This record gives sequence, C-alpha cells and structure tokens, in this order.
Amino acid sequence: MLQPPLPNPGRILRDLMASGTVVMPGAYNALTARLAWQCGAKAGYLSGGAMANALLGAPDIALTTLDEVSRTAAQACQAAPIPLICDGDTGFGEVWNVRRTIIEFERAGLAGLHLEDQVSPKRCGHLGGKQVLETEAMSEKVRAAVAARRNPDFVLIARTDAYGVEGIEGTIRRAQAYIEAGADAIFPEGLSSEVDFRTVRKELGSTPLLANMTEFGRTPLFTVQQFSDWGYQMVIFPVSALRVTLFAVESFYQDLLAQGTQAEWMERMMTRADLYKLVNYEEYERSDAAWRDLR
Repeated sequence: MLQPPLPNPGRILRDLMASGTVVMPGAYNALTARLAWQCGAKAGYLSGGAMANALLGAPDIALTTLDEVSRTAAQACQAAPIPLICDGDTGFGEVWNVRRTIIEFERAGLAGLHLEDQVSPKRCGHLGGKQVLETEAMSEKVRAAVAARRNPDFVLIARTDAYGVEGIEGTIRRAQAYIEAGADAIFPEGLSSEVDFRTVRKELGSTPLLANMTEFGRTPLFTVQQFSDWGYQMVIFPVSALRVTLFAVESFYQDLLAQGTQAEWMERMMTRADLYKLVNYEEYERSDAAWRDLR
C-alpha cells in the first residue's frame, strides 16, 4: 500500500554506506522504484535523465521543473519503502532555487540528492561540450543546500562534471572545495578509467563517493565489486531499466502493429496476477473492506 515516506531515510542510507557499497538501481517513477524494492534493492536512484525521457519524451537538458521532479520523487517515496536519492540537476537555478529544491526534496521523503556544477542548460554527463560553473559559484550552492536542510542526515552529494573539461586534476580540486563547503559525498561524473576512479578515492580520503555505472557512456562496464574494492560507497545504474523497458516495448509495438495480436508476447509480459502482487492489490481490498465494516 501507499505509505508515508520513511521517517529518516538519510540515516538508513548512511548506515547502509557504512556497511558496504550500496547498489542503487535507477528508477523513474513510483512503479519502477517499487519494483526495484520488490526485487531486493536496499536503496534506489531517481534519474533526472530517465524522468525527462519518460515524463516529457525529451532529452536531459533541464526541461523538467522542480515541481515535476519533486512530485515524482514523493510518489516514489510513498510506493517504495527504501531510501531513494534523486538527481537534483543544477538545483533548478541559482542559490535560492537550490534552497527551495532542498526543502521540496526533504518534504518528498528522499534520503538525499546530488547537485551538479554544470552551467544550465546542462547536458548528459557522458556527452561532450559541457560547461562548468566557477568553483566558488558551485560552492555557494553547496553552502545554500547545507543551510536549507532541516535533517542533518539528508545526504548532500556534490557532482562535478569537470573531468571532461579540466581533467582529473580539476575534478579533484573541485571536489575538495565542495567538501569544504559542506558536501557529504562526491559524485565524480564521466570518469573513463580504473586509474582515475582510484585516484579520486586516494585524494579525497574518507569522503563517501558515488560512481555512475551508466552504459553506452565514457565509463567502461565495471562491476559493483570493483567499485567496492576501489572504496566507493554508492553505485547508480540510472537509465538501465528505462533502456531495457524501451527496447522491449519497441519490439512489442512493432510486432503488434504488424500482426494485429499480442499472442506471441504472452510469455514475455508480467501477468495480471504478478502486476496485482507488485502493487499489493489485495491489501487495498482488505483495507477497504475493513473500513466499510467500521462505518
């Protein structure tokens, strides 16, 4: 059933990070977040790119609004009883927008978010042509985020896209500045080698690190175990589920339009019973019956 968000998801996530590398499947709505939980995920990631694709049919270029993203996040937090972090893009504007983003994301029930240092409109972290803010401008956003949060367990992750612009040296220099500004963790985006992942870990000491294991990007397909061995506390798979879904749905639509029947797909779709189990239909019916009996 839909439930209020977890009372302190940030604390749960911090405890998970303290005990090992946290695997965060990417979700883009309440149902995919719930499915990740049902499959055994201990935490999840709400991808800004996947939400832009799914909600708007548009690319990840800062077209989604704070209201759209926070509403989707709130729905996911009610459906999946695991800590979720959300892509906060550039904070949807400048420092005052960042402050409002933190307020809305905490209200949604999230465990945390990441903010990035790109110039808006941002680009996918694994594309070229990116521009980054001055380091101090991003540090101001981090300080605004720290000042805005009400729960100190809410996890503030600073993402830097400097690797494609300033190299590994710039990535480390910026990450150190963001840590000094108050970031709880660092997300070094777009790294392309084991050496660079290890270098970031070495230079940033004990600060928690998030790795983005997206496919078709600049990062080779490393495993969770490898990231764990290198000292990373979180690994996200942001758009993988959406890509798998679209691949299957595209094939289905093509076949349906060609054949005029879904008969060949019956063994490749979730049954009605399994879908009802996923959304916990029986519990809704039991509760409805109980409430009727009380009237």
